[in-house]
Amino acid sequence: MKRYCLALDLKNDDRLIQEYEEHHKKVWPEILKSIKEAGIISMEIYRISNRLFMIIESGDEFSFEVKATSDGANERVQQWEQLMWKYQQPLPTARPGEKWILMKKIFSLND
Repeated sequence: MKRYCLALDLKNDDRLIQEYEEHHKKVWPEILKSIKEAGIISMEIYRISNRLFMIIESGDEFSFEVKATSDGANERVQQWEQLMWKYQQPLPTARPGEKWILMKKIFSLND
């Protein structure tokens, strides 16, 4: 199993942050299906202030590139991403068009 940790910011607006959290209490079934079909076994999102932290656990076959290609061809995923972008903003270090940024692991108690 592989684990990935990613970060993204929300727009610093309490109303928008609340709306974003409400959307994640009822994620569209097509989105959940696309996540699972990509080989993602577990996904969690945490928030502090307007910073988001995502943990993905996947099988060895998972690929961000394959997921991006599949998502690009899925109209419903594109609708979800467009909706989410209303609430999200790139990290200061993000490249143009980049949303969730993969974080570098710097410590592990068990390694």
